[in-house]
Amino acid sequence: MTSASPLESHLRAVRERGRKILVPYVTGGVEHWQDAVRAAVANGADAVEIGIPFSDPVMDGPVIQRASSLALHRGATLASVVRGISELDVGVPLVVMCYYNTVFRAGHERFATQVRDAGVSGVIVPDLPLEESADWCAAADNAGLATVMLAAPTAPEDRLPRIAARSRGFVYAVGLLGVTGERESLASSAVTIAARVKQATDLPVLVGVGVSDAAQAVEACAVADGVIQGAAIMRRLLDDGVDEVGRFVGEVRAALDARPS
Repeated sequence: MTSASPLESHLRAVRERGRKILVPYVTGGVEHWQDAVRAAVANGADAVEIGIPFSDPVMDGPVIQRASSLALHRGATLASVVRGISELDVGVPLVVMCYYNTVFRAGHERFATQVRDAGVSGVIVPDLPLEESADWCAAADNAGLATVMLAAPTAPEDRLPRIAARSRGFVYAVGLLGVTGERESLASSAVTIAARVKQATDLPVLVGVGVSDAAQAVEACAVADGVIQGAAIMRRLLDDGVDEVGRFVGEVRAALDARPS
């Protein structure tokens, strides 16, 4: 049996306290991104997902595409974002989200070592399918990194246990088909996929993609162990600044903490 990663142990401890897990997403390299990470943690984030900006972010909608573009125009690179991560000392796990091209170009072992040495606990590679993940997962395992796998709403029943078995840290339940972005209501598929994944694993299950506000976070957490919020965070950072990120995270945290147990 694989021993629990530090990321998994931390999130399990949060869950065991009866608290829902809140993971904001911040695109690395945009203006004030490090301060946004600090503000999120100060206002109740249990971990933070940091995106490596990429020129063709296929999973991401307009807001995070805009953030990636702005970061790249500011000169952000893998090395500069990793260096920025190493300067953070926020007391919660940091998880990197990047596309496989970034990992492949750097080299599996080199990338794993680079981000681990910067203080990263886990990595999400959304365009790397389970069937092609063995080489990266081996490098990540050897480096002590948790590879978080994604479970899509369209996944057949026999696939979910295999995704869960290979996932480390938590399982990312994709709330709906399509790209990231804010929506007026939570898709019914978000609760459905969370319930299906929960039946397949005891790992923490977090819903991401389409969880747009505090009410939707509470709705998703009727089943899921927590939520990941990206577009809602980044819109506020890009349009209104760091203080608004902190206010929004605090609002979601308060709503999750106030939900009936």
